[in-house]
Amino acid sequence: MDAADEEEEQGHQGRRRQRHRIQGRSTEQPPDNSAASTRCGLRRSAFRFLIPAFLLGDQLPSPPTRVHHVWPGKNVFFFDGRVICGPDPRGLILTAISVVLSEWIFLTDIVDPSSKHPVLISAISITLAAAVFATLLLTATMDPGITPRNQTSPSSEAGASTGSRIRSKRIVINGVVTKLKYCRICRNFRPPRSSHCAVCDNCVDKFDHHCPWISQCIGQRNYRFYLLLVTLALAFYAYTFAFSARRIRGRLDATSAGVFSLMRALPETFALAAFSFLAVCFLACLLAFHAFLVAMNQTSHDLYRDRYSSSPNPYNKGALNNIKEFLFARLPPPRVDFRALAEPSRLLHSGDNAGEIFIR
Repeated sequence: MDAADEEEEQGHQGRRRQRHRIQGRSTEQPPDNSAASTRCGLRRSAFRFLIPAFLLGDQLPSPPTRVHHVWPGKNVFFFDGRVICGPDPRGLILTAISVVLSEWIFLTDIVDPSSKHPVLISAISITLAAAVFATLLLTATMDPGITPRNQTSPSSEAGASTGSRIRSKRIVINGVVTKLKYCRICRNFRPPRSSHCAVCDNCVDKFDHHCPWISQCIGQRNYRFYLLLVTLALAFYAYTFAFSARRIRGRLDATSAGVFSLMRALPETFALAAFSFLAVCFLACLLAFHAFLVAMNQTSHDLYRDRYSSSPNPYNKGALNNIKEFLFARLPPPRVDFRALAEPSRLLHSGDNAGEIFIR
């Protein structure tokens, strides 16, 4: 028993000495390798430019978060926030296809190489189609006048008590009392003549309407280009319809076949003529309606809401001055810089308001 006790005591002492050695190593300071680590970091940063990005993986620093990355609206951004599109591109794609397809049928079936000046006729048509296409993209990809969102709670607004529902306030514009409504989504008082678009989920300055054919809101900053698009599209389809009708009339005079027989022989020509005729009627009515609105200095939303039935329009300066303002007034800059750096804000409200942003 004594020998066994001595062996057990020796085992305990050996384990205690081993624990002391381990603790002694852990308390020792590591050697200073800061210079070596600095040289290794410089080598890695130098070789990083020589290695393709997909081979580095997670070693690359993440890009800074910008406003368009965390913007709560439904818009789609391209080219780092430089291009702003609506949430549903189907209308824009359909309109672009209709313009390209109409031009292709015109060049292949309508233009007669044996007629006078076929090159000039084709050149004019191509120029109109290119102008329509360029204006379409410009109108559909620019900021229509999106207003900033408020980062403070509704209770901190001037004149609002805690727990009260903010509905509107009144201001005076050109001697006319105007009511400003409070937007619960953007959490601020909407600027005059602005409205919240339910499709894009943004408040837009001088909101006219959301156009499904270009998948974008029409507001203060793109309304002029929208009317230019309507005018160019009207000219393009009127030109197309005129030469399509001329082509059909020439074939009817040259042959003894009836209209239905010729329709079976030239289906593309008849289809283009019918589509162009409908487009001309629709675009002519739309342009006349907006010309009336421009002369009255109103928007479609103002007319729909009947805002100036009981009070004068504070923005009406006379038809001639209204037209001059529409044509020559300088466009305001965007009110939201979607390419600015964004910082996550602290939680102002529970629930859906988490993840708000501050703009630097």
